[in-house]
This record gives sequence, structure tokens and C-alpha cells, in this order.
Amino acid sequence: MFKPITYIKKRKKLKEQLKSGIIIFPGNAESPMNYTANTYPYRQDSSFLYFYGLDFPGLAAIIDIDNDEEIIYGYNYTVDDIVWMGPQETLAEKAKKVGVNKAEATEKLDEKIKEALRSGRTVHYLPQYRFDNLIQIEKLTGIHNSLVNDFSSKELIKAVVAQRTFKSGEEVAEIEKALDISYEMYKLAMKKTKVGMYEKKIAGAIEGLVLSKGSLISFPVIFTIRGEVLHGHSHENLMKEGDILVLDSGAESPLHYASDITRTYPVSGKFTDIQKDIYNIVLAANVQAIEKMRPGVSFKDVHLHAAKVTAENLIQLGFMKGNAEDAVAAGAHALFFPHGLGHQIGLDVHDMEGLGENFVGYDEKIKRSDQFGLAYLRFAKPLEPGIVLTVEPGIYFMPELIAQWKSGNKHTEFINYDKVEKMIGFGGIRIEDDVLVTENSFRVLGKPIAKTVEDVEEWCAG
Repeated sequence: MFKPITYIKKRKKLKEQLKSGIIIFPGNAESPMNYTANTYPYRQDSSFLYFYGLDFPGLAAIIDIDNDEEIIYGYNYTVDDIVWMGPQETLAEKAKKVGVNKAEATEKLDEKIKEALRSGRTVHYLPQYRFDNLIQIEKLTGIHNSLVNDFSSKELIKAVVAQRTFKSGEEVAEIEKALDISYEMYKLAMKKTKVGMYEKKIAGAIEGLVLSKGSLISFPVIFTIRGEVLHGHSHENLMKEGDILVLDSGAESPLHYASDITRTYPVSGKFTDIQKDIYNIVLAANVQAIEKMRPGVSFKDVHLHAAKVTAENLIQLGFMKGNAEDAVAAGAHALFFPHGLGHQIGLDVHDMEGLGENFVGYDEKIKRSDQFGLAYLRFAKPLEPGIVLTVEPGIYFMPELIAQWKSGNKHTEFINYDKVEKMIGFGGIRIEDDVLVTENSFRVLGKPIAKTVEDVEEWCAG
């Protein structure tokens, strides 16, 4: 964990932003796989980690703003527990490590919140994504679990987003620790991939590498020759000559900050001519989008620039036609590039998505588009120093989408369907980097992972 002062300052700022009331932060419990004692790898709630840093199950915390009091609630392990777990710090010892001087048994949380409610005080909590925490909030507040998130505190959400959006130097350093693991993951994958293997051979190898570093993957690995399936998590395909692979993966740092990198490469180690042509369009969109990133520039504009670069180059290859700016304004490019350019990254791989994308990437002035493709942009606000975003343009040939658009005569003035249909079976290409907005410009985080055609082929050759 970071030094105690880091967490003290974060909580102090939160109290200043909310001014009154009491805030509940439920930590995550362990989650059983098939019976109580056999659990999934433990992962603490990200907002709990951000404000308290304690990476243990069975905790909850409150900030009583009105009485300037902070308490961590939990369980002190007994000898019966220690037999199985080894020596354990007391709850009070854990709390002091993050600058909290008061620790109490979990049962006392209930009476604290009930007393606050009886006094007519505001009880703030964030939206919950785990059912056990929904039940806990129900027991504390009396709000039925199906309605708990409807009554989550918008004031608290906005205050947390306002803090977590901007990464400190020590947070950026954690993201780069995760990226060090990503670098090794991609080296291993490109070197080990061979024609005739099943995807799971490589997917398992890179996940094993992450585990060998004492880390966890930051999301389920996407490794597939079916790159047109944006979030394809199956690894059952046989990799054949002529196939290209999308590898979209990440790891967590020791303090659970995420990396998220995508590379696309040929199974054989050598791109075909058409693969190279499409790949270089995506690369140009990636590079040019990153180069536009600096304070004051809207990320929506960066997204639209990547879309324009994509459309211009697809027009040159004959897959699209007409004027690129008009095509992007109409949304025709989304047949090939149907997702947003990127998302924030931090303690969550899609940082703070659980708090609501419209709170994270939009505000009262900037509203989400309802245009297909652009509607999936997770972050549209102007860039500011300290924001870390992924930049991940792509081109995909999705049979169902192509068929639907063609049958509806959609954007026929911009799309050459006869040529596009010949690409069905190609798959998809995506290239993704993690980028920090600096005081005057940008910095691509982590060691460079092969990205040009020449470098990718070199890494594939080992």
C-alpha cells in the first residue's frame, strides 16, 4: 500500500467535497467457487482500495463528516483462524497503516448507520456491483436490495470520480509496473505462437506468466483469430496459416492498478499484403490519435480524428467511397470501427465504470451521442493533466453487421459492399496503448511493445 498520508489526504479531500453526512464504503468479501472455503482469487473493491488501501476481505469503513470521525470495521482473527492462515495483524494495526485510528467489530457498523438515519442525517454510498454488498446496504439502510443502486449518492459518485480521474505520480508508477508485465506477456505470446496450435495454449501461457509474477490478470484474456468478435473470451480455435490474432490483455500491479494493451499479429509470423494494408490503417489511426492528445483537447474529437483517418484510408483501398468527413459525420465508418476509441484506466481496467459511465466520461455540458459506434465512446470530455486513457482504434469485418447494413441499404453512398463482402472471414485488427495526459502533451506509458509491421514480425521471429 501507499504511505498513510496518501490515504489521509484522499479522505480529507472527500470530506471537503461532500461537507456533511456519513459515507459507507463496503469492502469486498471472499467469493466461493463451489463451497464456502473454496474461493476465487480475492480482489478488493477499487474505491475501498483508493481511500483505504487495505487488501483484505471482510472490511467496511465509514467517514462521519459531521463528527470528523473515520472508522474501519472488520473481524479480528482467532486462534482457530490462525491455524489455517498463520499469524495475522489485528484490525487496529491494519487500520493504522492507512491513517485510521479507530477500528471496531463489524456488528457495530449497523448501530452507527441506524443512529445516523434516526438523526435524519444523509447516508452516502456508491453503486454496488456484488450481491452481498447490495444485501449489506439493504440491512444497514432498509432500502430493498433491488433499489439500493437507485438511491446511491450522486454527490458521492461525482466527488469520487473527481478524485480518481486524475492519477498521481505514484499511481502512474503502479500502472507502469503492470505494463512491465504486459511487455513480457506480448513477448511470450508472439514468440510462442505457431501454426497448428490452439489459442488456449498461448492464452494459458500468458496468464501463467502473470500468476508467476504474483499478479492477477486485469480482465479475462482476449486471444482469438476471430478478431471481429470484440470481446471474444473463448480460446478454442485452431490457429491456421493465414490467420491473424487479436491479443487484448492486461495485468495488475501489486496495488491492483491495471494495464490494458492490444496487439494484432499473424499466426505465421508474416503479414499478408491485405493484412498489412488494413493493419497500417489501424496503426495510423492509433499513432495520430495519440499525437492529438494534450490538455484542452476533447477526447471525443480525438476519437473522431481516428475515425476520419480510418475512413480516408479505407476510401483509398476501395472499401469506402465519397468524402471521409461526410462519412464520419454520418457514422458510416462504424461498419468497420464500431466502438469508442478508449476508456480511462486505473484501479479498474475500465476505470470507475461501476460508478456509471455518464458520470465518468460525460457531464452536464457533454452528452452521449445516440449514433451507432459513437454511442459506445466511454469518455468524451476535454483532456486534463493526470488523466490516463487507452487509445485503441480497430477495423473489423463483422458478417452479421455487414449483412444487416447491406440489406437495409445503409450508407450506400459511402460503403462499397461488393468489396467489403469479399473480406468476410478476415477477422479484425486492433492496436491499443495506455496514454497519460501530461502538463503540455502526452506520454505513452510502459516499455514500447512491438507495433509497426516490421517490429511485430521481428518479435514473432523471436
